[in-house]
Amino acid sequence: MTTTLPLIRPFTGLRPRSEQAAAVAAPPYDVLSSDEARVRVAGKPYSFLHISKAEIDLPPDVDHFAPEVYAKSAENLQKMIAAGVLFRDAKPCYYAYRLVMGTHTQTGLIAAASVAAYDANRIRKHEFTRPDKEDDRVRQIEALNAQTGPVLLAHPDSDEAERLIAAATTRAPIIDITADDGIKHTLWLIDDANAIARISAVFDALNSLYIADGHHRSAAASRVAAARRGQGAPDSAEYFLTVIFPARQMHILDYNRVVRDLNGLSPDAFLKAVSECCRVTPSSTPVKPERSGIFGLYLEGRWYQLVIRPELVPLQDPVRRLDVSVLSEQILDSILGIADLRRDTRIDFVGGIRGLPELERRVNSGEMAAAFSLFPTPMSELMSVADANEIMPPKSTWFEPKLADGLVSHVLD
Repeated sequence: MTTTLPLIRPFTGLRPRSEQAAAVAAPPYDVLSSDEARVRVAGKPYSFLHISKAEIDLPPDVDHFAPEVYAKSAENLQKMIAAGVLFRDAKPCYYAYRLVMGTHTQTGLIAAASVAAYDANRIRKHEFTRPDKEDDRVRQIEALNAQTGPVLLAHPDSDEAERLIAAATTRAPIIDITADDGIKHTLWLIDDANAIARISAVFDALNSLYIADGHHRSAAASRVAAARRGQGAPDSAEYFLTVIFPARQMHILDYNRVVRDLNGLSPDAFLKAVSECCRVTPSSTPVKPERSGIFGLYLEGRWYQLVIRPELVPLQDPVRRLDVSVLSEQILDSILGIADLRRDTRIDFVGGIRGLPELERRVNSGEMAAAFSLFPTPMSELMSVADANEIMPPKSTWFEPKLADGLVSHVLD
């Protein structure tokens, strides 16, 4: 599909000098608590956490959303620019970005994506956003006059797009670091005019892109752009910072559930109720589902494999056929009375990066009554939901590895 609406364009990135990159790179702002961030920045004056979580440089009792936090963030950014730790590229560029976690590798493109394409649903969503979280990201962008946390996007299969990005990785990288968590981050500069033109043309010909992570940052960028239109400002606010990976390279982990009680049922009564919708089989080992339609249940120190009755899965509905939806509908809601996953305090969510031992720990400690392990939501299912203009249940996907903050930022000037 060819369209006159551009999807992406190059930009003059704000980035650390190669020798400073390891000192600057930081986890995404929403991965660490403020207390964890304070510990992480000890002895690291140039960690990007001083910008993305500036409350760590203010008294602990300061409201994290107070004006002085955003002002401190802007102050810290300017200090790092003045110190020469961060600098702007001389002309608009793209950047190839490779993440390596263990045996998994994914290579994508850092680009400025079109707000107009987002508003037109050509950059597609699959989650609701919360106004308070949007407001926070709007204030951060306005305070910094920059977008510093990239939105994670996926593109449909395109051999040509992957070939062009791979070609850029044959040059010497501008950043090549391994973070504290063992994730390897490598960036290459794409500043050749012909390469930039070819990349732009290939991506603009794609039917759509898909938000994997960063719905609030995308929505905030749209709001900032709308507020600045008609003010004579540069059009850089009409684009937002993204990293775009091939959907087939992206790595989704399971996003598991733990519940605080059994809704007044005894363990035996609960298992009997579950057996009405699933085949229940005790397991001598932890259950990590190998396919859709299978769940693990950890209850009273024992694991069970649950296999959903096939006739209960509405295959024609892109949302209700998801494992996270089937579990919610058939067990969490129908048996345990947990209908609102966003607000009900009886349920919590555990990212697959923590492993099944974390589920056991939460139950064995007495904090939770039961845990459910799930098969990861396939990327194809996420894209089907977005194509249908539908919304996935909360906590449906856990992407790993995480992007690093601070490696490239998008200044709005």
